[in-house]
Amino acid sequence: MDAQAPTSGRSPHEIAEACAAAMWAEDQASQGLGMVIERVSPGEAVLSMTIRPDMANGHGICHGGFIFTLADSAFAFACNTYDQRTVAQHCAVTFLQPGRRGDMLTAHAVERNRSGRSGIYDVTVRDGKGEVIAEFRGHSRTIAGTLLGSDSQ
Repeated sequence: MDAQAPTSGRSPHEIAEACAAAMWAEDQASQGLGMVIERVSPGEAVLSMTIRPDMANGHGICHGGFIFTLADSAFAFACNTYDQRTVAQHCAVTFLQPGRRGDMLTAHAVERNRSGRSGIYDVTVRDGKGEVIAEFRGHSRTIAGTLLGSDSQ
């Protein structure tokens, strides 16, 4: 293998896409729920998911846990775009409207601040009509290791 780090010579966008591909390969949870990565760039990610009938709660609307999980996955892909392993430290969600069976939800995660080992990301979840159904804020923390195989451990 070349002695250069896997990120050398790559643009920040190429690094972000490579990190997303590496994470996606291991992310059975997001894949199992039918999520799709729409796009990713440094500090940003957009994921979508269609609400299936088995995602409905006792009120016949999307269980909030699935909406949270979509937002959390978008957050994870956004904060892991720099080839530093990063995990959630704290997350909160506010549900504004229900998601309904058959709705295509889209979660757009955007980095608000990244300093040292900490980051703050906001995620807006919208339905197919563009209506905001949830707002999520995630606080991230970098941990040891990288996504692209340049770990020196």
